[in-house]
Amino acid sequence: MVLSSEEKERILRAVEEDREFRYALMGLLGFKELLERFAKLEERVYKLEERQQMLEERVNELSLEMARFSKVLITIAHRFGVITEEVFRDTIAGLLSKYFGASASKQSIFDDEGIVFGYPSMIDVDVVVKNNVHILVKTKSRVDPGDILMLLRVAKLYEKKTGVKPKLAIVAGFVSGKAREVALKYGVDIYTYIEE
Repeated sequence: MVLSSEEKERILRAVEEDREFRYALMGLLGFKELLERFAKLEERVYKLEERQQMLEERVNELSLEMARFSKVLITIAHRFGVITEEVFRDTIAGLLSKYFGASASKQSIFDDEGIVFGYPSMIDVDVVVKNNVHILVKTKSRVDPGDILMLLRVAKLYEKKTGVKPKLAIVAGFVSGKAREVALKYGVDIYTYIEE
């Protein structure tokens, strides 16, 4: 059955103006079922959003826990490294003294001009002396270029305060390739177990 243009126009006007006719037509076309389905979909989307929010909160809580765990791990690693360096330093000092007649000591020098850190501070340095040769020794678990540059500033401070130009040495578990390059450039001796 084909509708004339007048019939189509009357139907469209009825849909616009007659609420009952419009609802009846919507029912006939299945709009009620579609609206119910949309309502159910809206409800499911809302529940999914709630779940998503809960998951994000849990992930944030996990992230905080992981950050706390990471801090604890770093602190333990740092403490272990400090303890290891201290024990190693004392052992080397004892060996140098006993078998080579060299004196090894830890000295504290006040850097009033801020040569090492850029502001006045107390600087601790390990010094080995044998036959009037002074060697500043830095003991670290890992050495990067910045450690070499800092030792050079400590040497400058030491020379200024004592009048003695020291030799420089670093004893380390790990030495980066860049640190080795900087050490060679400035004449710093490196004693290491593993080179990265």
